[in-house]
Amino acid sequence: MRASASGAAQDADEEARRRLNAYTYLSAPERLEHVAIMRVFCSTLLADLAVPDIMAKLRQAGGSAAGLDADTLTVRLEQLVQWGNLLRSSHTVKASSISEYQRSRSRYQLSKLGERIQRDADGVLAEADAAREVSNELLALVERGLRGLADLVTAPGGIEPQDGLERISTLFVQFTEFADSIRDFYAYLGQVLSRYDLDSAEYQGFKELLLDYVEAITEDVAFRAPRISGALDTLWPHLPALLDRLDTHAQGLAGLSPQDENRMEIRVQRSRGRDLADWEGLRGWFSDAGGQGSQVDQLRDATLRALQSLLANAKRMLRSATGEMSRRKDLLRLARWFDEAAPQEAHDIAVAAFGLYGARHLGIPPATDEVVPAYTSWWTGPVVEVPVALRERGSRAQRGRASAVEDHSAQKQRLREAARQRAAARTAAADELRSASGRFAEVRLTSAALGLLLELLATALGNAQLRRRTGTDGQRTTGFDLDSASSEDAELGIRLSVRRTAGTRTVLYSADGDLLLDDLELDIGRVTAAVDGEAEASVS
Repeated sequence: MRASASGAAQDADEEARRRLNAYTYLSAPERLEHVAIMRVFCSTLLADLAVPDIMAKLRQAGGSAAGLDADTLTVRLEQLVQWGNLLRSSHTVKASSISEYQRSRSRYQLSKLGERIQRDADGVLAEADAAREVSNELLALVERGLRGLADLVTAPGGIEPQDGLERISTLFVQFTEFADSIRDFYAYLGQVLSRYDLDSAEYQGFKELLLDYVEAITEDVAFRAPRISGALDTLWPHLPALLDRLDTHAQGLAGLSPQDENRMEIRVQRSRGRDLADWEGLRGWFSDAGGQGSQVDQLRDATLRALQSLLANAKRMLRSATGEMSRRKDLLRLARWFDEAAPQEAHDIAVAAFGLYGARHLGIPPATDEVVPAYTSWWTGPVVEVPVALRERGSRAQRGRASAVEDHSAQKQRLREAARQRAAARTAAADELRSASGRFAEVRLTSAALGLLLELLATALGNAQLRRRTGTDGQRTTGFDLDSASSEDAELGIRLSVRRTAGTRTVLYSADGDLLLDDLELDIGRVTAAVDGEAEASVS
């Protein structure tokens, strides 16, 4: 049993391979010539043609196969016979001469599979790449036909066989046309919605097509599908008896089936609706009979996917307002220019399109502490860190929403408070120094007061002018005296004057320690504004 099943599977694979070979001529290098030859055979019915007849018809039709000679045409015909598209004819040749016999002895006729494939190929080539209207009115006719058939079948006496044949044939023709139009329309819709280069006008047109036309289709199908399923449920128990009555009334080609084992088997393809499998396919289109979902459910899912694609295009068009437009049209135009250009022109186009010039600065400065000479090679030069946005997306634009401006009011308030406290501390230190002037040996200065005094002392000594000391006899002696040794702070209103007096010791007591100044006397006073604008000091 296992060997028998394996042999049946091999036979099925071999049969499928043989039938698929009949499509080879559509992809062969000489496919245009093969198609022209097949069209000659498809234009006739039950006719076998010899090479001279085919040559004459090809020259009459014109095209790429019009110039074929007899030998080349014979090779093409034999190849089509090998693929299974043509058959050698068994027609008896009647010739009046040997030359006529040689011209007419090889005759060919069309195979059934070859005729079907060529008919489909011509339909694909002749069909425009446009939206096919859905024959929505046929769905109402299918519903009406099924309900009428169910009423007649369930009525006493049943339906007349001839009337049943006409109704079933009409019903399946209508249903087949409707189903084919649905598939073609959604295939076109998917092709359109997969594009990412739709402009505003095209998007508006397809939006109206999807929201209006598709909505009308899905609503009509959703409305009539339960009614059709109900009519099929009523009709289903009576179908086997109905089909038997129709076969008894009109066997058609089914009468050619062998009655005994000695006769050759003839495979017959019944017309639509004469087999129970056709009715199962019809029922599965409108209801979930096998647990795999109905075609109505698939139609609903396809509509949802189309809406999602429409929303994706809408988002893309919104992003295009910020400069992120699709460059598909531009890239296709550039590819066409490359395809049509000569080699030198293609190089010029590449240079102009992609900027393939000499080495240029990329606009990313190196680190501030790196000075790279102009003669440094890129191979040995330092590496510059490229931003992620520029490296991955080729854009410097910032992504995401701009952050809000940070509020520094609290920090500014803290800085103002700290500055106010420092100013108050310096003012208090200046008041302390003025009050301690002349009695430094009696008070202990704070750290702030001592720091301000040292600041003023350093400034005064830096501004001092030195002169050599003169004796009582008018002769210069060893040592120097200070002239104009003073400093002041106008904001604090304090002035320090420094005098050099030999043998004087000034001690400053403070919280940070004691400071001894030899031969220096300090006077601290207040700075007042004079009438002429110059600073004037009152020394305490």
